[in-house]
Order: sequence, then structure tokens, then C-alpha cells
Amino acid sequence: MQYRTLGRTGVQVSSLALGAMNFGKIGRTTQEEATALVDAALEGGINLIDTADMYSDGESEEMVGKAIAGRRDDIVLATKATMPMGDERNHRGSSRRWLVTALDNSLRRLGVDHVDLFQIHRWDPSTTDEETLSALTDLQRAGKIRYFGSSTFPAYRIVQAQWAAREHHLSRYVTEQPSYSILQRGIETHVLPVTEEYGLGVLVWSPLASGWLSGAIRAGRDITTSRSTFMPGRFDTGIPANRARLDAVEQLAKVADEAGLTMIQLALGFATAHPAVTSALIGPRTLDHLHAQLAAADTVLSADVLDAIDTIVAPGTDLAPDEKYDTPPALLDPSLRRR
Repeated sequence: MQYRTLGRTGVQVSSLALGAMNFGKIGRTTQEEATALVDAALEGGINLIDTADMYSDGESEEMVGKAIAGRRDDIVLATKATMPMGDERNHRGSSRRWLVTALDNSLRRLGVDHVDLFQIHRWDPSTTDEETLSALTDLQRAGKIRYFGSSTFPAYRIVQAQWAAREHHLSRYVTEQPSYSILQRGIETHVLPVTEEYGLGVLVWSPLASGWLSGAIRAGRDITTSRSTFMPGRFDTGIPANRARLDAVEQLAKVADEAGLTMIQLALGFATAHPAVTSALIGPRTLDHLHAQLAAADTVLSADVLDAIDTIVAPGTDLAPDEKYDTPPALLDPSLRRR
């Protein structure tokens, strides 16, 4: 396992991190299975665990908390807030009112008195940067969080938040958590140059592209992955974007074979090769999944292999642009671009 400094914090984190989204009903994972995954991840050298309040409606945090009991100080613990937690309209977003409540709820579920990294899960256009950063700074000063970061922010919002922190003399985001894989490289255009400019740590999620790069999806085979059962639209090869992904996967499989690598090693080696990336979040549902992904921990791709990947999927290209999560609201809601 490689270890890297998380932005400018001085904290050392593993180049692969354990994402706990599959803990609970989303991944149909029991507490026993979740604890076994945490045990194996820590044994394999992972020291960063990432979860969120909305994963299985808090069940993921509860499972993580039970799994790390008695060894909290050996783990860099991260969670997130802002996504809806129920139907109440104020139980979401990044207002001071909700963030204070959401963090207390997360700490209770995790069974800890602080988290190392508290992340804003999505940019909230209805709340000012000053409001959010002021609340996060106060929570940091209260000792409930050590650092805070953003997740899936557009590049211009990352910049705006840095400026707001400076203008109002507040603590700043020290990390960003974007989606990144061989098939979704859009963040190379704007987000990663910005995180490098401001010295942010980068924790990338979905480096296996929701299973497209796991080796389980190939031409001529039925797609039967867990993710495809509840997100069928992302795997319907009748959709042009999905056909493009399948074509790319077939070409990438040849590159992996010629290099003596599994598809997982190719995918994770690619994600962690970018100098702006600190860690790649893996989200195994089973121990077999975890061991296959841990096998990529020391994978270093040669320049020839990286060049071959660039030929198949050009730098800065998203093969499924409709699946981006950092699209400016005005591009999604026509009323926001009409006078």
C-alpha cells in the first residue's frame, strides 16, 4: 500500500480508501460482513474509511461505527452531509441549522466524538459559501471535526469557496471528492487543475465506473452486476453512451491483458496515477471484491499503458456526460436560464 499526504493537512492516507456506501441495505450487507470488510481493509493497509449520512439512511454510519469500535485512533474517518435525510425540507442542504444537526446525528451513529473529515456531499445553491464555511469553521473549533472538504463540486464553486474563506477569514475546504475513472475523465479539464492550484487533497469515487471496469462487463455477456439491478439505465447497451463504454472496455481489456494486469488493476492504477489524486475510494460489497481491489494497491502503470488508455478515452473526456453530478443547475432547469 502506498501512503500520501492529504492535501496540505500533513495527514497520511492510503492510496486506496474504503468507501462504505454498500454497507447496509444498498449493498445488502450485514453487520458481520461489514466488519469483515473493515478488518480485511485495515489488514491490507487501508487507513481511510469514507461514509455518508444518507447511505442506507444512516445504516452505513452505524455499521462503520460498530466495525471500528476500539480502534478509532488508527483510522482516518470521513463522512458527508447535505443530501436529503427524509421528507422534511430543512433536513438537507448546507445551512448552519442543518449541518450542526446532521453532524451530531452522524457522530451518534458512528459512536465517536469527532470525525477527521466532514464533507459537503453536494454544492447547495440555496446557501451562501459564507454561511456554510462559518458553520464548518465553528464545528472545527468545537473539536467535532478536524478538517472539512467538498464533494462533486464544479471547479468554479471550488474556487469561489476558497475566495470566500479568505475574504471572511474562515477555515477552508482541504479536500474535494469527485467522480473519476478511465471512462469519466472530465475532471481533468477543470477540477483537477483547480485542486492542484489550491493544494486540495482529492479522494476520487467510482474509479471502477460503477462496475464497468471490474472485468465483469464484457461484450456478448449478460450484465448481471449488483449495480445494474437498481440502475438499469446505466447499463442498457441500447443507449449510445453505454455502447461507447462497452467499446472502450473491450479495447481496455486488451491493454490490460498485454500488460499482464486485471481490469481492476488497470482501472485503479490509472485513477491513482494522476498527480492530483490522493486516494481512490473502493466500495466492495464482498470480501472477494475487496481482495481483488487490494491487489491493485501497488500497481504502477507504465507510460506505454497510460498512453494506450489516452488513445482509447481521450484526456478530459466523459463517455457518459449525462451522469455527471457537478453540472451547473441552470443547465438542468430551463427556468434558471430564462428572464
